[in-house]
Amino acid sequence: MNKKWECYDVDENKVEQLVKENKVNELLARILVNKGITQPNEIELFLHPTRKDFHDPFLMPDMEKIVDRLLKAMEHKEKIIIYGDYDADGITSITVLKSFLEERGLAVSYYIPNRLDEGYGLNKEAIKKIYDDGFRLMLTVDCGITGVEEVDYANSLGMEVYITDHHEPADKLPNAKAVVDAKRKDNEYPFNQLAGVGVVFKLIQALSIKLGLEEKEYLKYLDIVCIGTISDIVPLVDENRVIAKLGLKLVAQTKNIGLKTLLDIIGFKTIDSSAISFGVAPRINACGRMGNEQIALDLFLSKDKEEAKKLAIQLNEYNAERQRIEKQIFEEAVEKIEADEKEKSCIIVGSENWHHGIIGIVASKVTEMYFKPSILICFEGEEGKGSGRSIPGFDLHEALMRCGSHLTKFGGHAMAVGVTVKTAEFEAFKEELEAYAKTCKIDEIVPILNVDSELTLKKIDIESVRSLQMLEPFGEANKMPIFLFKNLKINSIRALSEGKHLKLTLKDDNFMVNAIGFNMGDLSEKYLLDDRVDIVGSLDINSFNGRDSIQIVLKDIRKSYE
Repeated sequence: MNKKWECYDVDENKVEQLVKENKVNELLARILVNKGITQPNEIELFLHPTRKDFHDPFLMPDMEKIVDRLLKAMEHKEKIIIYGDYDADGITSITVLKSFLEERGLAVSYYIPNRLDEGYGLNKEAIKKIYDDGFRLMLTVDCGITGVEEVDYANSLGMEVYITDHHEPADKLPNAKAVVDAKRKDNEYPFNQLAGVGVVFKLIQALSIKLGLEEKEYLKYLDIVCIGTISDIVPLVDENRVIAKLGLKLVAQTKNIGLKTLLDIIGFKTIDSSAISFGVAPRINACGRMGNEQIALDLFLSKDKEEAKKLAIQLNEYNAERQRIEKQIFEEAVEKIEADEKEKSCIIVGSENWHHGIIGIVASKVTEMYFKPSILICFEGEEGKGSGRSIPGFDLHEALMRCGSHLTKFGGHAMAVGVTVKTAEFEAFKEELEAYAKTCKIDEIVPILNVDSELTLKKIDIESVRSLQMLEPFGEANKMPIFLFKNLKINSIRALSEGKHLKLTLKDDNFMVNAIGFNMGDLSEKYLLDDRVDIVGSLDINSFNGRDSIQIVLKDIRKSYE
């Protein structure tokens, strides 16, 4: 598919000024200018954040209330239950809060709803069970902000509910004793994009301040907080960047037995955002997707090396099973799409045999492959549950608001939704959404590659490429920079891994560079030796046989017309 390359209009004067005044190289200066980070204090904060860069936790709505109540609970040795979520953000949130409160002498239990049986968030059956088990004080983490009816039900039983969350509230807040969420309309906290575990971190920071504890008593949890933050794909800017940047340093030397064991089993050479996003997060989330969320939590709470090893192996096995099922569903979905849906504006397919804990990942892959919004449905008798993903420029949630008359329920946001539909209404829903999608002219939406700067091979060297690591951690709102190189000559070209990947050697005058295109192996037949090409890609250091060299990781390639 053709992609549109859009280069930043780089202010060369500002780049030159940054190089002179801030002791950064030109390559790094270009990225900082693109991000609007040009003042010395901004540069220092972005490149070298410290523990002094956290905001005041008491600026968060209702923080004082929840802190005072927990201090009272500590004084009277009350027992508490934490109600969390089954994904990596929820699991790490429970881990941090439970561990911190137990160190203060509280008896803390937890409840995680089963993804397959109960779904996300508070539910009345779970609340009744919690009440029957003798709990009267409940804290939520990474959920609860939309649980208006459920909190009213808990109140009717005589329970106290304190909510910590980071999701968007509805028009009406739950009638809880405290609602700590920086997305509240009356919020005065300077950053409202924390993950659920980030909000928990602010809570233990506030408790530590009130208790007069040393900073290390809450900072020591930054490894786990970092895992949840990166895993939840929140923007890695402002306080999230501080959490992730400092947290990654702790992850590399973590004292959490479960996390260390998992990292050892995964075997990533470098502990960076990619190790979390592609190594740790999928394994935690696989447990929840497969309906065994307990395993991931047990791993992070484990104090025994042998137990941790067994649990980490289980996480690996669940992830492998998730990958197998995902591959099977993807192949079946593509077969259906190629047969009937390929020309549609919006891809909607369903099957009785699909695992509804995994179809969200497959929907993401389908959307990426076809660059169209997609919804995959898993039918279970008279009802189907599904997940949808969208493309920039098409608000999928808005689409469902306009044509969701055939849906039992739905929720989500512009880029991702969850739906429930009666099986008998599925075809009518498809027709209604497709008719709306056609009016939005989805076929005219072109994927855009935002290019940080045009470079020449002679302008880059190993040290300047290494300096880009200072921009880590990469993630949402802080993408790995990509660069444009024009009119390069193909010196060698071949496919790797049974035709899956593309390997190139490219030349510009006397300068040579290697390039690799993952999942681009089919292009080895399209280009020939001595062809002139323009490429877009990220810069990487390839270490082989003790020798480091620059490598370009391709994002796109086209023939040069210069």
